[in-house]
Amino acid sequence: MNEQPNTLTPKKAASYLGISEAALRLWRSEGRGPRFFRAGEKLIRYRRADLDFWIEARLSQPTGAKGDTNEKGQ
Repeated sequence: MNEQPNTLTPKKAASYLGISEAALRLWRSEGRGPRFFRAGEKLIRYRRADLDFWIEARLSQPTGAKGDTNEKGQ
């Protein structure tokens, strides 16, 4: 059975996110990691789009981006 290219195993998802598989497993058990689905009783998969969304939701704004003033104009 071939996996669809937009689904990743936990090992590949962890690599995609730059974290350990153990961290991803822990987050999954605590309900705080990226969305996943079960393709079987023990078969966990991640959609690449869900991983990208999870990353985007955690991006921080650069320091000074909020209410930043133009010092040259003052």
